[in-house]
Amino acid sequence: MTVGKLEETAAAQSSGTRRTAWSMTAVVILLYMINYADKAVYGIIAQPLARELGLTSSQIGMVGSLFFLMFTIGGFASGLLSRWFGLRWALLALALVWSASVLPVVLSATLAVLIASRMLLGFAEGPSSALMHTAVYSWHAPDKRGFPSALLLSSVSIAKIVFAPLLTYITVSFGWRAALITMAIMGALWCILWVTSWSQGPHLAPAAKSTGEQQSDNTVPWLSIFRTPTFIFGALLFMAYYALQTVILTWLPSYFELGLGFSAQQAGSMFGIPSIFALVYMLTISRVSDRLIARGSTVRRARAVVAASGVALGAVILLFVPYVDSPLVVVAMISLAYGVASGAAPLVNTAVSVICPQRQLAGTLGVYMAIMSVGGLIAPWLAGVIVDHAATKADGFALSFQILGAAAGVFALLALTFINPDRDRLRVLAATTASREAM
Repeated sequence: MTVGKLEETAAAQSSGTRRTAWSMTAVVILLYMINYADKAVYGIIAQPLARELGLTSSQIGMVGSLFFLMFTIGGFASGLLSRWFGLRWALLALALVWSASVLPVVLSATLAVLIASRMLLGFAEGPSSALMHTAVYSWHAPDKRGFPSALLLSSVSIAKIVFAPLLTYITVSFGWRAALITMAIMGALWCILWVTSWSQGPHLAPAAKSTGEQQSDNTVPWLSIFRTPTFIFGALLFMAYYALQTVILTWLPSYFELGLGFSAQQAGSMFGIPSIFALVYMLTISRVSDRLIARGSTVRRARAVVAASGVALGAVILLFVPYVDSPLVVVAMISLAYGVASGAAPLVNTAVSVICPQRQLAGTLGVYMAIMSVGGLIAPWLAGVIVDHAATKADGFALSFQILGAAAGVFALLALTFINPDRDRLRVLAATTASREAM
Protein backbone atom coordinates (compact mmCIF):
# COMPACT_ATOMS: atom_id res chain seq x y z
CA MET A 1 0.00 0.00 0.00
CA THR A 2 1.37 3.46 -0.91
CA VAL A 3 2.08 6.20 1.63
CA GLY A 4 -0.79 8.26 0.19
CA LYS A 5 -3.28 5.45 0.65
CA LEU A 6 -2.04 4.86 4.18
CA GLU A 7 -2.58 8.52 5.00
CA GLU A 8 -6.07 8.45 3.47
CA THR A 9 -6.94 5.34 5.51
CA ALA A 10 -5.65 6.94 8.72
CA ALA A 11 -7.62 10.11 8.00
CA ALA A 12 -10.78 8.11 7.34
CA GLN A 13 -10.35 6.18 10.58
CA SER A 14 -9.77 9.41 12.50
CA SER A 15 -12.88 10.97 10.95
CA GLY A 16 -14.92 7.89 11.80
CA THR A 17 -13.68 7.97 15.38
CA ARG A 18 -14.66 11.64 15.72
CA ARG A 19 -18.15 10.95 14.35
CA THR A 20 -18.56 8.05 16.76
CA ALA A 21 -17.30 10.16 19.65
CA TRP A 22 -19.84 12.89 19.00
CA SER A 23 -22.72 10.46 18.36
CA MET A 24 -21.96 8.75 21.69
CA THR A 25 -21.76 12.17 23.34
CA ALA A 26 -25.19 13.04 21.88
CA VAL A 27 -26.77 9.93 23.43
CA VAL A 28 -25.44 10.90 26.86
CA ILE A 29 -26.56 14.50 26.38
CA LEU A 30 -30.10 13.28 25.73
CA LEU A 31 -30.03 11.40 29.02
CA TYR A 32 -28.76 14.49 30.82
CA MET A 33 -31.66 16.46 29.37
CA ILE A 34 -34.14 13.90 30.68
CA ASN A 35 -32.30 13.88 33.99
CA TYR A 36 -32.78 17.61 34.45
CA ALA A 37 -36.31 17.59 33.12
CA ASP A 38 -37.05 15.17 35.98
CA LYS A 39 -35.66 17.77 38.37
CA ALA A 40 -37.33 20.74 36.68
CA VAL A 41 -40.78 19.16 36.57
CA TYR A 42 -41.09 19.53 40.35
CA GLY A 43 -40.71 23.29 40.07
CA ILE A 44 -43.32 23.37 37.29
CA ILE A 45 -45.91 21.33 39.20
CA ALA A 46 -45.08 22.82 42.62
CA GLN A 47 -48.04 25.22 42.83
CA PRO A 48 -50.83 22.92 41.53
CA LEU A 49 -49.39 20.15 43.69
CA ALA A 50 -49.31 22.47 46.70
CA ARG A 51 -52.90 23.53 46.14
CA GLU A 52 -54.10 19.92 45.88
CA LEU A 53 -52.15 18.67 48.91
CA GLY A 54 -52.34 21.86 50.98
CA LEU A 55 -48.55 22.31 51.19
CA THR A 56 -46.76 25.36 52.59
CA SER A 57 -43.71 26.92 50.95
CA SER A 58 -41.52 25.39 53.66
CA GLN A 59 -42.88 21.92 52.86
CA ILE A 60 -42.28 22.40 49.12
CA GLY A 61 -38.71 23.48 49.90
CA MET A 62 -38.27 20.56 52.31
CA VAL A 63 -39.23 18.06 49.58
CA GLY A 64 -36.74 19.72 47.24
CA SER A 65 -33.98 19.53 49.84
CA LEU A 66 -34.72 15.89 50.68
CA PHE A 67 -34.32 15.10 47.00
CA PHE A 68 -30.84 16.59 47.09
CA LEU A 69 -30.02 14.82 50.37
CA MET A 70 -30.52 11.49 48.62
CA PHE A 71 -28.78 12.88 45.55
CA THR A 72 -25.72 13.54 47.71
CA ILE A 73 -25.79 10.09 49.30
CA GLY A 74 -26.25 8.38 45.94
CA GLY A 75 -23.35 10.30 44.47
CA PHE A 76 -20.84 8.37 46.56
CA ALA A 77 -21.89 5.14 44.80
CA SER A 78 -20.78 6.20 41.31
CA GLY A 79 -17.30 4.69 41.58
CA LEU A 80 -18.65 1.37 42.87
CA LEU A 81 -21.35 1.18 40.20
CA SER A 82 -18.82 1.90 37.46
CA ARG A 83 -16.47 -0.78 38.78
CA TRP A 84 -19.13 -3.42 39.44
CA PHE A 85 -21.38 -3.02 36.40
CA GLY A 86 -19.57 -0.78 33.93
CA LEU A 87 -20.94 2.46 32.48
CA ARG A 88 -23.39 0.77 30.11
CA TRP A 89 -25.39 -1.23 32.64
CA ALA A 90 -25.03 1.17 35.55
CA LEU A 91 -26.57 4.06 33.62
CA LEU A 92 -29.29 1.82 32.21
CA ALA A 93 -30.31 0.66 35.69
CA LEU A 94 -30.33 4.23 37.03
CA ALA A 95 -32.46 5.51 34.14
CA LEU A 96 -34.99 2.72 34.69
CA VAL A 97 -35.26 3.67 38.37
CA TRP A 98 -35.82 7.33 37.42
CA SER A 99 -38.66 6.39 35.13
CA ALA A 100 -40.35 4.27 37.79
CA SER A 101 -39.74 6.64 40.71
CA VAL A 102 -41.98 9.45 39.43
CA LEU A 103 -45.05 7.20 39.21
CA PRO A 104 -45.99 6.42 42.88
CA VAL A 105 -47.21 9.96 43.56
CA VAL A 106 -49.42 9.69 40.46
CA LEU A 107 -51.17 6.70 42.03
CA SER A 108 -51.29 8.03 45.60
CA ALA A 109 -50.96 11.80 45.98
CA THR A 110 -49.93 12.39 49.58
CA LEU A 111 -47.04 14.30 51.14
CA ALA A 112 -45.46 11.06 52.39
CA VAL A 113 -45.57 9.43 48.95
CA LEU A 114 -44.28 12.64 47.34
CA ILE A 115 -41.31 12.67 49.72
CA ALA A 116 -40.58 8.97 49.12
CA SER A 117 -40.87 9.38 45.34
CA ARG A 118 -38.54 12.38 45.18
CA MET A 119 -36.04 10.76 47.55
CA LEU A 120 -35.89 7.62 45.39
CA LEU A 121 -35.40 9.78 42.31
CA GLY A 122 -32.63 11.70 44.07
CA PHE A 123 -30.82 8.53 45.15
CA ALA A 124 -30.92 7.14 41.60
CA GLU A 125 -29.81 10.42 40.04
CA GLY A 126 -26.96 10.91 42.54
CA PRO A 127 -24.40 8.65 40.81
CA SER A 128 -25.58 9.48 37.31
CA SER A 129 -23.88 12.84 36.73
CA ALA A 130 -20.41 11.48 37.45
CA LEU A 131 -21.10 8.41 35.31
CA MET A 132 -22.41 10.52 32.43
CA HIS A 133 -19.34 12.74 32.57
CA THR A 134 -17.13 9.66 32.65
CA ALA A 135 -18.99 8.23 29.64
CA VAL A 136 -18.45 11.44 27.65
CA TYR A 137 -14.83 11.77 28.80
CA SER A 138 -14.18 8.21 27.60
CA TRP A 139 -14.53 9.56 24.04
CA HIS A 140 -12.48 12.76 24.48
CA ALA A 141 -8.87 13.31 25.56
CA PRO A 142 -8.34 15.28 28.82
CA ASP A 143 -7.06 18.44 27.12
CA LYS A 144 -10.13 18.55 24.83
CA ARG A 145 -12.86 17.96 27.42
CA GLY A 146 -13.91 21.54 28.06
CA PHE A 147 -16.32 21.82 25.13
CA PRO A 148 -17.79 18.26 25.41
CA SER A 149 -18.29 18.89 29.13
CA ALA A 150 -20.01 22.18 28.35
CA LEU A 151 -22.25 20.47 25.80
CA LEU A 152 -23.20 17.87 28.38
CA LEU A 153 -23.96 20.46 31.04
CA SER A 154 -25.68 22.75 28.55
CA SER A 155 -28.29 20.03 28.27
CA VAL A 156 -29.51 21.38 31.62
CA SER A 157 -30.36 24.61 29.83
CA ILE A 158 -31.68 22.86 26.73
CA ALA A 159 -33.92 20.68 28.90
CA LYS A 160 -35.50 23.75 30.48
CA ILE A 161 -35.77 25.59 27.16
CA VAL A 162 -37.31 22.62 25.33
CA PHE A 163 -39.12 20.68 28.02
CA ALA A 164 -40.27 23.43 30.40
CA PRO A 165 -42.83 24.96 28.01
CA LEU A 166 -44.00 21.47 27.01
CA LEU A 167 -44.33 20.26 30.61
CA THR A 168 -46.02 23.54 31.57
CA TYR A 169 -48.56 23.10 28.77
CA ILE A 170 -49.21 19.50 29.81
CA THR A 171 -49.58 20.54 33.47
CA VAL A 172 -51.96 23.43 32.72
CA SER A 173 -53.99 21.45 30.17
CA PHE A 174 -54.04 17.94 31.63
CA GLY A 175 -52.84 18.25 35.22
CA TRP A 176 -49.58 17.64 37.06
CA ARG A 177 -49.98 13.83 36.93
CA ALA A 178 -49.77 13.91 33.13
CA ALA A 179 -46.44 15.76 33.35
CA LEU A 180 -44.97 13.03 35.56
CA ILE A 181 -46.24 10.25 33.29
CA THR A 182 -44.65 12.04 30.33
CA MET A 183 -41.27 12.01 32.09
CA ALA A 184 -41.58 8.27 32.84
CA ILE A 185 -42.24 7.51 29.17
CA MET A 186 -39.30 9.64 28.01
CA GLY A 187 -36.94 7.80 30.38
CA ALA A 188 -38.10 4.40 29.18
CA LEU A 189 -37.61 5.37 25.52
CA TRP A 190 -34.08 6.55 26.21
CA CYS A 191 -33.22 3.18 27.77
CA ILE A 192 -34.03 1.49 24.46
CA LEU A 193 -31.75 3.92 22.59
CA TRP A 194 -28.93 3.38 25.11
CA VAL A 195 -28.99 -0.42 24.99
CA THR A 196 -28.95 -0.48 21.19
CA SER A 197 -26.30 2.19 20.54
CA TRP A 198 -23.82 2.77 23.37
CA SER A 199 -20.16 1.71 23.45
CA GLN A 200 -17.34 2.99 25.66
CA GLY A 201 -14.60 5.19 24.22
CA PRO A 202 -10.82 4.68 24.31
CA HIS A 203 -9.79 7.45 26.72
CA LEU A 204 -10.42 5.59 29.98
CA ALA A 205 -8.06 2.80 28.98
CA PRO A 206 -4.66 2.76 30.73
CA ALA A 207 -2.86 3.42 27.45
CA ALA A 208 -4.75 6.63 26.73
CA LYS A 209 -2.58 9.72 27.09
CA SER A 210 -3.11 13.39 26.36
CA THR A 211 -0.39 15.90 25.58
CA GLY A 212 0.03 18.41 28.39
CA GLU A 213 -2.31 16.59 30.77
CA GLN A 214 -0.79 13.13 31.07
CA GLN A 215 -1.63 11.04 34.07
CA SER A 216 -0.04 8.11 35.80
CA ASP A 217 -1.92 4.97 34.84
CA ASN A 218 -1.51 3.55 38.32
CA THR A 219 -4.13 4.19 40.96
CA VAL A 220 -3.31 6.60 43.76
CA PRO A 221 -4.58 6.85 47.36
CA TRP A 222 -8.01 8.48 47.32
CA LEU A 223 -7.13 10.91 50.12
CA SER A 224 -4.26 12.30 48.05
CA ILE A 225 -6.90 13.44 45.54
CA PHE A 226 -9.63 14.54 47.95
CA ARG A 227 -7.40 16.75 50.12
CA THR A 228 -5.99 18.82 47.26
CA PRO A 229 -7.08 22.49 47.20
CA THR A 230 -8.34 22.02 43.63
CA PHE A 231 -10.72 19.25 44.70
CA ILE A 232 -11.87 21.00 47.91
CA PHE A 233 -12.39 24.52 46.58
CA GLY A 234 -13.56 23.26 43.19
CA ALA A 235 -16.33 21.37 44.98
CA LEU A 236 -17.18 24.44 47.07
CA LEU A 237 -17.33 26.68 44.01
CA PHE A 238 -19.59 24.21 42.21
CA MET A 239 -21.65 23.95 45.43
CA ALA A 240 -22.34 27.69 45.29
CA TYR A 241 -23.42 27.50 41.65
CA TYR A 242 -25.42 24.35 42.31
CA ALA A 243 -27.29 26.01 45.20
CA LEU A 244 -28.41 28.71 42.78
CA GLN A 245 -29.37 26.08 40.21
CA THR A 246 -31.47 24.07 42.68
CA VAL A 247 -33.32 27.14 43.89
CA ILE A 248 -34.10 28.01 40.27
CA LEU A 249 -35.25 24.44 39.59
CA THR A 250 -37.45 24.35 42.70
CA TRP A 251 -38.69 27.93 42.97
CA LEU A 252 -38.27 30.02 39.83
CA PRO A 253 -41.74 29.37 38.32
CA SER A 254 -43.27 30.05 41.75
CA TYR A 255 -41.27 33.28 42.06
CA PHE A 256 -42.38 34.44 38.62
CA GLU A 257 -46.00 33.63 39.43
CA LEU A 258 -46.36 34.54 43.12
CA GLY A 259 -43.60 37.12 43.48
CA LEU A 260 -43.53 38.93 40.16
CA GLY A 261 -47.17 38.60 39.10
CA PHE A 262 -46.92 36.53 35.92
CA SER A 263 -49.55 33.94 35.04
CA ALA A 264 -48.89 30.22 35.56
CA GLN A 265 -48.48 29.69 31.80
CA GLN A 266 -46.13 32.67 31.52
CA ALA A 267 -44.12 31.60 34.57
CA GLY A 268 -43.61 28.09 33.24
CA SER A 269 -42.71 29.30 29.77
CA MET A 270 -40.24 31.87 31.18
CA PHE A 271 -38.56 29.14 33.19
CA GLY A 272 -36.20 28.61 30.28
CA ILE A 273 -35.01 32.24 29.98
CA PRO A 274 -32.09 31.90 32.45
CA SER A 275 -31.15 28.71 30.63
CA ILE A 276 -30.79 30.56 27.32
CA PHE A 277 -28.22 32.86 28.94
CA ALA A 278 -26.49 29.85 30.51
CA LEU A 279 -26.44 27.89 27.25
CA VAL A 280 -24.84 30.69 25.22
CA TYR A 281 -22.30 31.57 27.91
CA MET A 282 -21.35 27.99 28.78
CA LEU A 283 -20.68 26.92 25.20
CA THR A 284 -18.80 30.13 24.41
CA ILE A 285 -16.59 30.18 27.49
CA SER A 286 -15.74 26.47 27.22
CA ARG A 287 -14.58 27.00 23.63
CA VAL A 288 -12.44 29.92 24.79
CA SER A 289 -11.04 27.79 27.63
CA ASP A 290 -10.14 24.89 25.32
CA ARG A 291 -8.38 27.31 22.95
CA LEU A 292 -6.39 28.78 25.83
CA ILE A 293 -5.26 25.26 26.76
CA ALA A 294 -4.31 24.57 23.13
CA ARG A 295 -2.21 27.74 23.08
CA GLY A 296 -0.24 26.66 26.15
CA SER A 297 -2.19 28.32 28.97
CA THR A 298 -2.13 26.67 32.39
CA VAL A 299 -5.18 24.69 33.47
CA ARG A 300 -5.53 27.07 36.42
CA ARG A 301 -5.85 30.13 34.19
CA ALA A 302 -7.93 28.54 31.43
CA ARG A 303 -10.32 26.62 33.70
CA ALA A 304 -10.30 27.79 37.33
CA VAL A 305 -9.81 31.54 36.96
CA VAL A 306 -12.37 31.81 34.16
CA ALA A 307 -14.92 29.74 36.12
CA ALA A 308 -14.48 31.59 39.43
CA SER A 309 -14.63 35.00 37.75
CA GLY A 310 -18.01 34.15 36.24
CA VAL A 311 -19.40 33.05 39.60
CA ALA A 312 -18.09 36.24 41.22
CA LEU A 313 -19.82 38.40 38.60
CA GLY A 314 -23.08 36.47 39.04
CA ALA A 315 -22.81 36.92 42.80
CA VAL A 316 -22.54 40.70 42.49
CA ILE A 317 -25.63 40.84 40.26
CA LEU A 318 -27.71 38.79 42.72
CA LEU A 319 -26.82 41.10 45.61
CA PHE A 320 -28.89 43.86 43.97
CA VAL A 321 -32.07 41.84 43.24
CA PRO A 322 -33.99 43.09 46.35
CA TYR A 323 -33.50 46.70 45.29
CA VAL A 324 -35.14 46.37 41.86
CA ASP A 325 -38.91 46.86 41.42
CA SER A 326 -39.36 46.03 37.75
CA PRO A 327 -40.34 42.35 37.23
CA LEU A 328 -38.74 42.23 33.79
CA VAL A 329 -35.47 43.67 35.10
CA VAL A 330 -35.45 41.09 37.91
CA VAL A 331 -35.93 38.31 35.36
CA ALA A 332 -33.04 39.73 33.33
CA MET A 333 -30.78 40.02 36.39
CA ILE A 334 -31.40 36.46 37.57
CA SER A 335 -30.95 35.17 34.03
CA LEU A 336 -27.65 37.02 33.56
CA ALA A 337 -26.33 35.98 36.99
CA TYR A 338 -27.22 32.35 36.38
CA GLY A 339 -25.74 32.49 32.89
CA VAL A 340 -22.29 33.81 33.83
CA ALA A 341 -22.09 31.51 36.87
CA SER A 342 -22.89 28.47 34.73
CA GLY A 343 -19.37 28.38 33.29
CA ALA A 344 -18.20 26.97 36.62
CA ALA A 345 -19.82 23.62 35.92
CA PRO A 346 -17.92 22.37 32.84
CA LEU A 347 -14.67 24.19 33.59
CA VAL A 348 -14.29 23.06 37.19
CA ASN A 349 -15.32 19.52 36.24
CA THR A 350 -12.54 19.36 33.66
CA ALA A 351 -10.07 20.93 36.11
CA VAL A 352 -10.83 18.26 38.69
CA SER A 353 -10.53 15.53 36.04
CA VAL A 354 -6.90 16.57 35.50
CA ILE A 355 -5.68 15.79 39.02
CA CYS A 356 -6.63 12.08 39.11
CA PRO A 357 -5.65 8.98 37.09
CA GLN A 358 -8.24 8.23 34.43
CA ARG A 359 -9.12 4.85 35.90
CA GLN A 360 -10.17 6.70 39.10
CA LEU A 361 -12.13 9.36 37.24
CA ALA A 362 -15.66 8.03 37.98
CA GLY A 363 -14.95 7.71 41.70
CA THR A 364 -13.31 11.14 41.91
CA LEU A 365 -16.16 12.87 40.09
CA GLY A 366 -18.71 10.93 42.15
CA VAL A 367 -17.36 12.19 45.48
CA TYR A 368 -16.78 15.67 44.06
CA MET A 369 -20.36 15.93 42.78
CA ALA A 370 -21.76 14.49 45.99
CA ILE A 371 -20.03 17.25 47.93
CA MET A 372 -21.16 20.00 45.57
CA SER A 373 -24.75 18.75 45.78
CA VAL A 374 -24.79 19.74 49.47
CA GLY A 375 -25.79 23.14 48.15
CA GLY A 376 -29.01 21.53 46.99
CA LEU A 377 -29.70 20.16 50.48
CA ILE A 378 -29.86 23.58 52.06
CA ALA A 379 -30.83 26.13 49.43
CA PRO A 380 -34.38 25.03 48.37
CA TRP A 381 -35.50 24.47 51.98
CA LEU A 382 -33.95 27.73 53.19
CA ALA A 383 -35.61 29.66 50.36
CA GLY A 384 -38.99 28.18 51.35
CA VAL A 385 -38.50 29.17 55.01
CA ILE A 386 -37.49 32.71 54.02
CA VAL A 387 -40.54 33.06 51.74
CA ASP A 388 -42.90 31.83 54.49
CA HIS A 389 -41.54 34.38 56.98
CA ALA A 390 -41.09 37.38 54.68
CA ALA A 391 -43.51 40.31 54.57
CA THR A 392 -44.40 39.37 51.00
CA LYS A 393 -43.48 36.43 48.81
CA ALA A 394 -41.69 38.79 46.43
CA ASP A 395 -39.51 40.05 49.29
CA GLY A 396 -38.79 36.49 50.42
CA PHE A 397 -37.69 35.29 47.01
CA ALA A 398 -35.56 38.41 46.41
CA LEU A 399 -33.81 37.98 49.78
CA SER A 400 -33.15 34.31 48.98
CA PHE A 401 -31.35 35.25 45.77
CA GLN A 402 -29.37 37.92 47.59
CA ILE A 403 -28.17 35.38 50.18
CA LEU A 404 -27.20 32.99 47.38
CA GLY A 405 -25.19 35.80 45.79
CA ALA A 406 -23.31 36.56 49.02
CA ALA A 407 -22.37 32.90 49.51
CA ALA A 408 -21.31 32.49 45.88
CA GLY A 409 -19.07 35.57 46.13
CA VAL A 410 -17.19 34.12 49.11
CA PHE A 411 -16.63 30.74 47.41
CA ALA A 412 -15.54 32.44 44.17
CA LEU A 413 -12.82 34.36 46.00
CA LEU A 414 -11.62 31.18 47.71
CA ALA A 415 -11.52 29.38 44.38
CA LEU A 416 -9.51 32.17 42.75
CA THR A 417 -7.01 31.93 45.59
CA PHE A 418 -6.56 28.18 46.00
CA ILE A 419 -7.50 26.17 42.87
CA ASN A 420 -4.44 25.08 40.90
CA PRO A 421 -4.89 21.81 38.97
CA ASP A 422 -1.37 21.81 37.48
CA ARG A 423 0.24 21.99 40.92
CA ASP A 424 -2.17 19.54 42.53
CA ARG A 425 -1.73 16.91 39.81
CA LEU A 426 1.98 16.88 40.64
CA ARG A 427 1.21 16.73 44.36
CA VAL A 428 -0.96 13.66 43.88
CA LEU A 429 1.72 11.89 41.86
CA ALA A 430 4.45 12.91 44.34
CA ALA A 431 2.41 11.65 47.30
CA THR A 432 1.93 8.33 45.52
CA THR A 433 5.65 8.00 44.76
CA ALA A 434 6.56 8.80 48.37
CA SER A 435 4.05 6.27 49.65
CA ARG A 436 5.49 3.52 47.45
CA GLU A 437 9.08 4.31 48.42
CA ALA A 438 8.14 4.10 52.09
CA MET A 439 6.70 0.57 51.65
